[in-house]
Amino acid sequence: MRHILFLLVFTASFTQAQSIYPQDYFRSPLDIELILSGTFGELRSNHFHSGLDLKTKQREGLNIYATASGYISRIKVSHYGYGKAVYITHPNGYVTVHGHIQRFSDKIEAYVKAKQYEKESFEIELFPDLNDLVVTKGDVIAYSGNTGGSGGPHLHFEIRDNQERPINPLLFGLKVKDSKKPIVRSVYAYPIDDLSHINGSNLKQKLRLVPLKNGDYKVEDLTAYGKIGFAINSIDRQDLAANKNGVYKIETFYNGMQNLTIDFKKFSFAETKHLNRLIDYKHYKDEKERLQKLFIDSNNPLSMYDNIIDDGYLIIYDTISNVYKVKITDFEGNTTNIDINIKGENKQPSDIEAPFTSPYYIQSSDVSVLEDNNIKVEFPKETFYDDFFIDYSVNVDTLNLGENNRAAKKYFTISYDVSNYTPEDLKQIYIARLVGWNNYLSYSSTKRKDNTLYTRTKNLGTYCLARDTVNPTIKPINFKDKQWLSKYRYLKLKIDDKHTGISNYRATINGKWILMEYDYKKKTLIYDFSDNVVTDTKNNLKVIVTDNVGNSTTFEASFFRK
Repeated sequence: MRHILFLLVFTASFTQAQSIYPQDYFRSPLDIELILSGTFGELRSNHFHSGLDLKTKQREGLNIYATASGYISRIKVSHYGYGKAVYITHPNGYVTVHGHIQRFSDKIEAYVKAKQYEKESFEIELFPDLNDLVVTKGDVIAYSGNTGGSGGPHLHFEIRDNQERPINPLLFGLKVKDSKKPIVRSVYAYPIDDLSHINGSNLKQKLRLVPLKNGDYKVEDLTAYGKIGFAINSIDRQDLAANKNGVYKIETFYNGMQNLTIDFKKFSFAETKHLNRLIDYKHYKDEKERLQKLFIDSNNPLSMYDNIIDDGYLIIYDTISNVYKVKITDFEGNTTNIDINIKGENKQPSDIEAPFTSPYYIQSSDVSVLEDNNIKVEFPKETFYDDFFIDYSVNVDTLNLGENNRAAKKYFTISYDVSNYTPEDLKQIYIARLVGWNNYLSYSSTKRKDNTLYTRTKNLGTYCLARDTVNPTIKPINFKDKQWLSKYRYLKLKIDDKHTGISNYRATINGKWILMEYDYKKKTLIYDFSDNVVTDTKNNLKVIVTDNVGNSTTFEASFFRK
């Protein structure tokens, strides 16, 4: 009866529009004070942060609670990303997500492990039926951890609507102590066309930022003319943490009139990659600083803009004085202002940068194909935001695609004709991207079709063919061959691969597949004896690890257990 009632309420909720965010519906997922290491909408590599990162006292194993009643609709276990994650669908249509967890509660853990053994895979994605794993508000569903792409122990927590769009969880009444104003780290001004200039220059200018006693800022007075725009690097901090978090809202005003708002309340996963259109991507790749542009470039589909006048740009006329103001707000309403006085002054701009040209032009609205000798590069329509001349050349097996400082919306394909290689050679050949000052060979996921090797990537830069002849390594951590392990809970090994990385692994005891959890950050494989696969006294362990070009290593050992 309980399940039927849940289904009726759940179905009815989808027919009603959500007008406000419920304030008392969700409890905290933790039973400690909420302290953030990451805020919603924070700028990350190629995406906006889709939830809150909740500190767990630098520990693992804290209780994670169902924030409201519902049913577990999805479970995902991955080496990367969210690691181990639980998704709960609630009767009001919202979904809560809990990521980087150490392990599931006993009932969920048993459910997941049964499926992992059935599929003989640690990585797994499950979609339980409505009645399989029903939870009540306050139930322990998991324990906090550091799995997947986590940089330290914490809980990643999301709330999504019934269209799978993440929404800032603080809008639902969760509380975090924050009495600190946002901080501005830098301000830049941009001449937008050849006739514009700032302080007499047609180049982007870093402006002198002057902190004021009240926590606001002013920028040293500047002169300008024509169409210009601004960008800032801003962060926020809460009371109980020193983390450099993202802000909640940015508003701009030109001569007293609002001309742009950027609001980090919610977004869709389809648009998150377009963060690279919000920031100055080239500046980020060159300087490792994310500048939030306070104007809207062409081909920018982000939905978080409002109160838009002239796409946030300013038109500065000769001899006219102007005031530009930036207002930065965190979720608790703490506000920081930047005041910029601009005097219009028309004169011939100095240091106009000559644009780069080449015989090769990428037009974003069309398919582009570059081909030379045995190498082909295929760019689909709308791979990039803008049209541009590309620095393209081929030298034997080395491909140059210029500097990797232009954002790509889509993957493009690089392919090599390798018909001149022997089948034996091709077993160890891969496509690599040259990275850093020392041209480190970074493996680019390589596939083969007949006599063609190809990779799909979003990175410009330099590529070449490389060979990996080194087998992976496997070393036992907490045991030795022929050792008694009766009192051991875990069996641990370290695995590594020097060049192309681990592709897959398989472990058996006495010929039976065993579940070994892989932590790529620690390079460890761990088997839990409580899985009860081991029932014999003498046992033979076999572990096979394969890298991304097929080099393989086999480790074998025996152990005893009562």
